[in-house]
Formats: sequence, C-alpha cells, structure tokens
Amino acid sequence: MALKTSLQMAVRRFSAGIDVSPQAVRLVVLSRRVCGDGPVRVDCVAQMPLRPGAMAGTEIVDRQAVAQALNELFDCLATERILFSLQCAMAVPGSATLTANVPLERLAPHLRRFGPLPKLQYSNGNVLATLEPAVLVEIERIAGIERHALAFDWYIDESSPIEGEVTIAATGRQHLEARIECAAIAGISLTAIDGEPHAALRAMRYAAASELEMNDEYVALWIGSDGVYGWRITDDEIAAYMRYPAPEHGSLAEALRELSGGRELASVFVAGDVGLLDGVSLSMADIGDVLGCTVLPFQCALLCQVDESYESELLRDPACAVAFGLAVRGVYE
Repeated sequence: MALKTSLQMAVRRFSAGIDVSPQAVRLVVLSRRVCGDGPVRVDCVAQMPLRPGAMAGTEIVDRQAVAQALNELFDCLATERILFSLQCAMAVPGSATLTANVPLERLAPHLRRFGPLPKLQYSNGNVLATLEPAVLVEIERIAGIERHALAFDWYIDESSPIEGEVTIAATGRQHLEARIECAAIAGISLTAIDGEPHAALRAMRYAAASELEMNDEYVALWIGSDGVYGWRITDDEIAAYMRYPAPEHGSLAEALRELSGGRELASVFVAGDVGLLDGVSLSMADIGDVLGCTVLPFQCALLCQVDESYESELLRDPACAVAFGLAVRGVYE
C-alpha cells in the first residue's frame, strides 16, 4: 500500500490554496498528473474557524491563532502522504493591495534611445535596469508609502501594439510578513502570495471554461469581507471591472448595471461569502434579475474529479473560491 501511494504521489503535482478570512481559515488541495492533460482532482477541502479577534480588518492580530488553525487543517493531510510535495499559496486581501497599469513612455520617455518603443526587446537587461528606478518611484507614489515598507512586483505588458504598459502590484510588507510567519509557525513553506480578488477570479474563470461555451460573455462576482468585486469577461479577456462600495456607485445594483454595459450575458458566477449580500439588501436572485441572466454559485464539486469516498459540504461552498483559485494556479505552474 505504501509503495502504491508513493508512486501515485510521484506522478501527480499537488498544490494547496490557503484563504485566511476574519471568520475562518480555508484549505483546498488539488492535484493533477504531471504528464498529459488529465483532469484536476480535489484531494481535500477543509475549514477551521478562527477565534474572534484573530483578525482586525486586513490585519492578522493573533498570529498564533492563525498558525494553530493551519496546524489543525494540515494534520488531515499527513495521512494522505502528500505534504512532502505540496506547493502552498496564501492570499492578501484586495483592500490591502494596489495595482496600476502605467504607460512605458510616461515612466521613462528616454527609453527611445534603445529604439522605437514598439521594437523594444523588453527582456533586454539595459532596458529593465533603466526602467526600474522610475517604476520604484511610481510604486511609492501610488501607494503613498516608502518602498522599504512595501512588497511589490512589476512586469512589462507587451500585448499593446503601440507602446506597452507596466503593470505594478504592491502591498504593505507587514501583510506579507504576517502570512509568511503564520505559515512558518505551522511548519508550512509558502511558494506564492496572491491577491484574494485575483485568486477568486481565477477560480471563476476556471469554472466558466468548464460550464460555458467558448465565446459566451459572462460576469464574475466575488463577495469578500472588504466589498464586492466584479468583472465582465468577453472573449476570455476582462472587458470591464467594478468594485463596490465606491463613491461612483450609489448602490450595488447600479454598479452591476454599469458593469454589464447593457450586454446580453450568458451567466453570472458568484463566489465568496454570499451571506454578506444581506448587508446590501440584494439577494442572489436579485443579481440575476439586474444582469438578466442565470446565477451560478461557485462550487468545487462541479469542476474536478472527487474521490467517491470523499464528501464534504464545503465542496459546494462558494466561499472556497479563493483557496481553489490559489491551488489551481499551483497545479498548472
């Protein structure tokens, strides 16, 4: 039996997504065969409540409490003999992260000495070294925090045929360090940190690829502790984005109508803590009425193979989208 289990581990890539919310820590473990294009399998979906006060907004106040919850979650994996090959990722709340797209020429107009902007080889070391100081200044400007207090990443988007853009993502270093420390206390090594909205969107796009036709236009909504995030996806690209609450939207219904742009949508995927909709007086059925399409709550059970002996109500819980999105990134990397 041990030999069979070891062989199974050797031919599969395992990935864990960890979602730390104010109420609970959620874990989703997925795997897929290393060779071939086989289906993704759900190996574990679990949840551990957090004691009240362990988090204050986006801040982890009680790191020991989070680490203890992680310990208890990962105890169930020890019997599965997959810990040794597990890639683990955790998320940072959307309200604690900043993202921006900045035109290359605005950051460093003198780059033209390397050649016309559309012809630039952005992997050129001279170009990147010249651009980096301007990027760091821009990161400080949009965050309003000195760079030593920030954790950030940036890359050049070459998809624009005219000049390209620099995409910047930044968060307070304390948010990153808190999550790394909590994981380390629990004996877990993190291989990636992502933003909660991006992880949830990745999960819903994965669901759309499984449940919709290739060219269907749809909306993805994620309901987090810091608000509602929405995206309209057209031809597998983000055509529109919204966040609520926001000064420009008087209500969530108004924000959704603007997001839809009056388009005919195939469906709307909803993930996150749907109970928070009560606070904005809008139900799942109301969302469908506003957008004029079917509402599809996110469910892990519909997207992956699940062992017949494994059953959990969490497989159908839309709140597991962030953890699923983190894990699905790992099995495909």
